[in-house]
Amino acid sequence: MEVSRRDFLKMAGAGVSGIVIFHAVGSKRGLAASPEAFPLKKRIGEKTTICPYDATGCGFIVAAEGDQVINIEGDPDHPINRGGACAKGASLSQLHTVDGEINPRRLTKVLYRSPGGSEWETKSWDWAIEQIASRIKETRDTNWTSKDNAGYVVNRTDGIASVGGAALDNEECYLLVKALRALGLVYVEHQARI
Repeated sequence: MEVSRRDFLKMAGAGVSGIVIFHAVGSKRGLAASPEAFPLKKRIGEKTTICPYDATGCGFIVAAEGDQVINIEGDPDHPINRGGACAKGASLSQLHTVDGEINPRRLTKVLYRSPGGSEWETKSWDWAIEQIASRIKETRDTNWTSKDNAGYVVNRTDGIASVGGAALDNEECYLLVKALRALGLVYVEHQARI
């Protein structure tokens, strides 16, 4: 039996029309499956993320319910790893949970050991952020250079450097470099280039 192009398009159109009519009529009578007929028992949100371990930038899909990580697996649509995962990437869920419970080894508060000290002290996040800001300001002011040896205005600090990480996306890198340049940093590098 030979089918012309015109006959093929007629049959395809009739088939699609039949499916549409069956779905429209059948869903009212309960014949066709509808999303309302089979509600999901659990709502799990999935988000994509990037592996924080090395500079490869492999993609993963994280399934979470509330604040509980249910599953982490390689993203098959990611152009770098295409769904695969190395040993470190396969253990990503342990960053947050172990056997369904929050990982007891995960740090949730600031631990501080004073210079020369041997014991860790628990500090607040406000204290830690204030310390970081004051130490950056002190180092910047101590090592500030307004003019170079030739008398040119340079307005920079040589006492601070920054090394970016592979887990930063383009937008985060852009904002980070803007902030670092505003502080007067010259030495801004990325781990992928070292």
